[in-house]
Amino acid sequence: MAKIKTSFFCQNCGAQSPKWQGKCPSCGQWNTFVEEIIQKEEPSRGQWKSTASPSKKVSKPQKISEIRYEEQSRITTGDAELDRVLGGGLVAGSLILIGGEPGIGKSTLLLQIALMLSKLKVLYVSGEESENQIKMRAERMRFQSDQCFVLSETNTQQVFQQVEILQPDLLIIDSIQTMHSQYVESAAGSVSQVRECTAEVMKFAKETGTPVFLIGHITKDGAIAGPKVLEHMVDTVLQFEGDRHLSYRILRTSKNRFGSTNELGIYEMQAEGLKQVLNPSEILMTQREELLNGVAIGAMLEGNRPLLIEIQSLVSPATYGTPQRSSTGHDAKRLNMLLAVLEKRGGMRLGQQDVFLNIAGGLRVDDPGLDLAVCASLLSSYEDTPIPSHICFAGEVGLGGEIRAVNRVESRISEAAKLGFKQIMVSKYAIKGLDTGKFAIEVKPLGKLEEMYKGIF
Repeated sequence: MAKIKTSFFCQNCGAQSPKWQGKCPSCGQWNTFVEEIIQKEEPSRGQWKSTASPSKKVSKPQKISEIRYEEQSRITTGDAELDRVLGGGLVAGSLILIGGEPGIGKSTLLLQIALMLSKLKVLYVSGEESENQIKMRAERMRFQSDQCFVLSETNTQQVFQQVEILQPDLLIIDSIQTMHSQYVESAAGSVSQVRECTAEVMKFAKETGTPVFLIGHITKDGAIAGPKVLEHMVDTVLQFEGDRHLSYRILRTSKNRFGSTNELGIYEMQAEGLKQVLNPSEILMTQREELLNGVAIGAMLEGNRPLLIEIQSLVSPATYGTPQRSSTGHDAKRLNMLLAVLEKRGGMRLGQQDVFLNIAGGLRVDDPGLDLAVCASLLSSYEDTPIPSHICFAGEVGLGGEIRAVNRVESRISEAAKLGFKQIMVSKYAIKGLDTGKFAIEVKPLGKLEEMYKGIF
């Protein structure tokens, strides 16, 4: 009888150790090492066996100039938001991982995609729900498809047997943490099982050219559960974000081998499923019946998509001694920098003021082009004077109080004009060589913060 080999794995980062350790030397977490049974994989045993050619292909080095490359057409999912985030659609043989909090809508989104692709044969494998539960969810959606097949199974060998019989055009696995391979003697969701199951799925996707969606659980810190190698193995990593108590969801790309990593998709959760939000600027700006001080509209970019968002601030005298500095959805260090610029260059006495900053809609932003809007919002609250509702801002603020140029200012101006704004304040260095007369909006160039202050207040 062969001796059973075991090893210890960190359940947080996937680090391996021959003996138990209290503190992981890689990630620094305590009490995360768990003993797992490992077994060396035999070369002759393949979890996914390709039937195309029984003989093993011998790889030889080739000159990069001699490699023949053919542009592959992408598969459009019918969901404009998902296609944008993926870079234009699904690539054949791609492995896509979607992570998010429980109840955020990951399973709903992928079941909706499976029903929308009525011309493709889709296999939806669920290790968390029965066929009846999936049918109940599908009944709420307005899509119907005769090419969507459902399988409730957690054994990867059984899944691949059905895949070989059905030969689907798209495979969806919900979730990778519930899958287990019979060749690894550890519990489902462990580091060894997640790594082994992902390797089997990746081998299937690359050999057959079938795109695969994987749903991944997350830890309490918001990272994908399992070893970090999971994110390295897949082609695309999508993060499904948002407050599950609110209706809006945000789909972000943190890794994409076939497109940009700065794209953003916005959905609204409804009773019949996830609805695409094609014009998110309208929902990110609160509909106000009257002008309020401390509110400014800024034009930002998320990937290739221009967005207009509402920035709210509250500046009031500190009543508890030490002034508070709080920001929601905005970088706190950048807020402190802008407050220092306003105090030093603008002469505002903000040292004994509580400052609260909020990005409406629950969005997290890091575009420096919002600096001018943040300063305008802070000044509006400090002066207790509202900003006219027809003005928006796009500009970066430097330490000298100068307004710096931002990238793709033309897209920001066009988005503001489309939403009915009459004036946009930008840096004078951003519009050099730009014909501002072609826009249905007044473009006001600025060089210093003082010019913005005089133009509004």
